[in-house]
Amino acid sequence: MNRPHELRSARWRKSSHSNAEGGECVEVADNLPSLVPVRDSKIPGGPVLLVSADAWTSFIARLPERG
Repeated sequence: MNRPHELRSARWRKSSHSNAEGGECVEVADNLPSLVPVRDSKIPGGPVLLVSADAWTSFIARLPERG
């Protein structure tokens, strides 16, 4: 699968909310200046959701505090 050149430098990290047993594994790459790619860590070569950095910041700000 061809990826936009921006994704070649993506540094993926697994969400702290992902399941340690391998389920519900969401990864994000937040080192790119204008977008935040999101993918399923079980399918690293699969589809990637591309979100603008502004939209990602807004999304994260609206999540409930982890407690």
